[in-house]
Formats: sequence, C-alpha cells, structure tokens
Amino acid sequence: MKSKMKCEYCNEEISGRSDKLYCDAYCKAAYHYQKRKKLEHATFFKQVDLQLKTNRKILKHLNVEGYSTVRKEALHSKGFNPNFFTHYWKNQKGDVYLFCYDFGFLALKNHNRDKYLLVQWQDYMGKYLKL
Repeated sequence: MKSKMKCEYCNEEISGRSDKLYCDAYCKAAYHYQKRKKLEHATFFKQVDLQLKTNRKILKHLNVEGYSTVRKEALHSKGFNPNFFTHYWKNQKGDVYLFCYDFGFLALKNHNRDKYLLVQWQDYMGKYLKL
C-alpha cells in the first residue's frame, strides 16, 4: 500500500506525482518565502554581532592606556559604527558613555573637531548598572 504524501507547507494531502512536495503553487511560494525570512532574520543578528565585535576591537586597539581621545574620523575610517553598543553608563555630570562590552566612548567636541573620549569599563561603574 502506498503512503499518502503531505504538503511541506500546509500539511494537506497531496494528489498527483509521487515526488510532489507541495499541493499547489501558492504553498510552494509561501514555503520558500517563509524559509528565506528565517534566514534573513538570522543574518540580521549575525550582522549586529559582527558590528559589535568590530566596534570593540577598534576601541580596544585605539585605547591602549584605558583612557584616550581620538578623532571621530579615525574611528569611522576603521569601520566603527557608534549606533551599535551593548549598554551605556551615565556619570554624575550626566555624560552618557556608550559601551561595546568593556570598552566605551563619549562623543565630544574639542577645538571645533568631533572626537570620542575612549574609556575602559571600571569596577565603580558597575554599581550604577541596572541589569
């Protein structure tokens, strides 16, 4: 006895050829659309993760002392994107430092030039961090 095949998308019984996977063109298109959307969703997370890791690597490379000032163009030319960060810390003056894991930056204007103040996460910052 021959087993009945079911549509890959809607799980309805298929009639016709024995190697048929979908009951009609709509189900075939919907199945492949859904599959592609899942891949795009996973790719988005990979892109965000890659940018965060790139930002951290750049900040670490340019911040050897643990505290330094760098021109904005220097970071951006290496692939740094300030829109990607893991968390922030606000000091008592109200300055907001954005962090990529353990390395942070603060946007500054110094002598009419856009710069970033680079810092490394310190233990005292943790008492203000709400997780």
